[in-house]
Parts: sequence; structure tokens; C-alpha cells
Amino acid sequence: MNLANKITIARILLVPVFMVFLLAKIPYGVTIASIIFIVAALTDSLDGYIARSRNQVTKLGKFMDPLADKLLVTAALVSLVQMDKLAAWMVVVIISRELVVSVFRAVAASEGIVIAASPWGKGKTISQIVAIVTLLFNNYPFSLYNIPFDIISVWVAVILTVISGYDYINKNKQVLM
Repeated sequence: MNLANKITIARILLVPVFMVFLLAKIPYGVTIASIIFIVAALTDSLDGYIARSRNQVTKLGKFMDPLADKLLVTAALVSLVQMDKLAAWMVVVIISRELVVSVFRAVAASEGIVIAASPWGKGKTISQIVAIVTLLFNNYPFSLYNIPFDIISVWVAVILTVISGYDYINKNKQVLM
């Protein structure tokens, strides 16, 4: 198993650790969970870079990397709903898009079609991570200046999620024909 795949698996293993610190009543638990989330989110770029730069892209990595991303983001979003920091309908929109695109990608793969990630999808991922981190940190430091960056970042994430899902399906609708 190469280094990139080990990093991806480590990201998956961090998901339950993140949730324990976030949801258990542990001193500084939310802060520790926030740091774990940030580290795990940053490893997403790292494992891809390592795999490409070393020419070590594998089928396992192609499967596990998006799974790790979805597990991490979904765990954070569901936890934030439980903590009353995020509306459930927004999480349903985000998770629904991920499921639709994942099934769409699986259908494409079964037809031998590889669909590359788009700039909209990358923007969606970044906006979701920014929104999650902002919510985890209770809008700090923006709350010091009465800037509702948390609300803005969540809306940006939801809007980019919908746009990227539409873009993904629209550009590749031939898969459904």
C-alpha cells in the first residue's frame, strides 16, 4: 500500500475520533475536534498530490479518496445538526447531491466513462469545509466584528453544492441516454 492510500485511510480513521471529541462532553473537545477536522481536510489535497507526483494513482485510492471526503464532511454536517448549529434541510441538500453524483459516477464508470472533477465541484468542497470550520469555531473571529460569516459561508456552500450538482449532471447527461 502506497503513502497516498495510507493517508486516505488515516483520514477515514480520523472520522470517529473527530466525532467523539466533538460530541462527547470532553474539556476542549470541540477545539480538538476542530483541529482534527482541519488536519483531515488538508490531507485530502496531500494524498492526491502525493499519488499524482509519484505516479502512484491506484484503483483503491480512486475509490477510497472520495469515500473519505464524504465520510468526513457528512459526519461533520450531521454532528452540527445534532448540536443545533446547522439546519437539517441544508444537510439533506448537501448529502443528496453527494449521493446523486456518486450514483451518477458509478453508472458512468459501468459504461467505461470517467468523469473528471470540475472547478464547481472543487469550489463546493472548499466552501463546505470553510462553512464547517466556521461553525465549529462559533464564527470566531468574525463574531468579534458582528459579521455573520458563518451564515454566509453555509449559504455559499449550499448554493455551490446545488450548482456543482447541476453542472455535473448537465455536462455528462449522455451517461443517462
